[in-house]
Amino acid sequence: MENDVIAKTGGKRDSNIELFRIIAMLLIVAHHYVINSGLMNYGGPIAADQMSGRSVFLLLFGAWGKTGINCFVMITGYFMCRSKITAKKFAKLLLEIMFYRIGIYIIFLMTGYERLSAMRLVQAVIPVTSVKQNFWGCFIVFFLSIPFLNALIQSLNERQHIRLLLLCFFTYVLFGTIHGGPFGVTMNYVSWFMVIYFIAAYIRLYPKELFSDRRKCGLILLLSLFVSIASILCCAFIGSKKGIFAPFYFVTDSNSFLPVVVGIFAFLFFKSIRIPYSKFINTVAASSFGVLLIHANCDAMRKWLWNDVLDNVGTYGKSYIFLHAIGSVIIIYAVCTVVDILRINLLEKPFFKWWDKHWDSFSAKMRNKEDKLFKKLHIG
Repeated sequence: MENDVIAKTGGKRDSNIELFRIIAMLLIVAHHYVINSGLMNYGGPIAADQMSGRSVFLLLFGAWGKTGINCFVMITGYFMCRSKITAKKFAKLLLEIMFYRIGIYIIFLMTGYERLSAMRLVQAVIPVTSVKQNFWGCFIVFFLSIPFLNALIQSLNERQHIRLLLLCFFTYVLFGTIHGGPFGVTMNYVSWFMVIYFIAAYIRLYPKELFSDRRKCGLILLLSLFVSIASILCCAFIGSKKGIFAPFYFVTDSNSFLPVVVGIFAFLFFKSIRIPYSKFINTVAASSFGVLLIHANCDAMRKWLWNDVLDNVGTYGKSYIFLHAIGSVIIIYAVCTVVDILRINLLEKPFFKWWDKHWDSFSAKMRNKEDKLFKKLHIG
């Protein structure tokens, strides 16, 4: 997720995990192509004809965004459960988020695509405005919670860790899979990221034969993918007969059973494979979070990108919709990656070169002030 949350072998990031990061982000972009463009709206083209070839393709093409989120947080949990949050890591994360939030807002203001309003200004300049569905705001809060999550994890033995996972599965995954009526749980991304973190930490801290068995993990991954696809097709078919529209019923949230299983075993599968170190893969993967921050930045970006530029709904009836969907996702990923690489090299690296020179003295002064304050408050 964040650039420093990486797998390393001999000082280099593992390209298998970095490739997995890229694939996860491509799945998220594909999901947004379908979800954020109006294609999935009630009365939209997919809802009007759920079992047409175009609709089936787009449903399967865009079904994996919530799985992709789980994959990203799995990577973070696996490596950060044995690491520490530093001021530099947090500063990189926060500054990247704020650069795109403020920068894109200013661009849209200058081009007349957005109007100046107090609400949008607050949303642009305040890092956290929601802890329900706002991904990067939730990720900031979650990221700051990692030291406390690690303290909890380190205090548990394996049996207690399993009990914690069972409690989380019962509360989040079971009720998250059953929608409607007295059942179901309203997902909060911050707490859900913590659940994924506990799962990834267990995989890291208590290695099992299954966790490194590429063949078994691959088979379970294929089976869970097959069941997920079958659930989408069945829900679409039943919906077309009953006049309802819920093709993603079993994959609609990150805490639904199928996205959880697919995410876990996709991570285990890629963790178990070995590919040669690739500077290209690692460079592209380092900007994967930037891809998310750019293309899913705000409502104005979604409207501009999916409706005005790409016109997904208008393209639905065209014969080239299949190439349009695939090509759009690849181009968006490529353009956003180039933009973020430029940001890293022109802004981030020079700034943190300056940071490295001055942080120790600044940090010492702040700790001294903190010690004096705590002493006055009689806090040990």
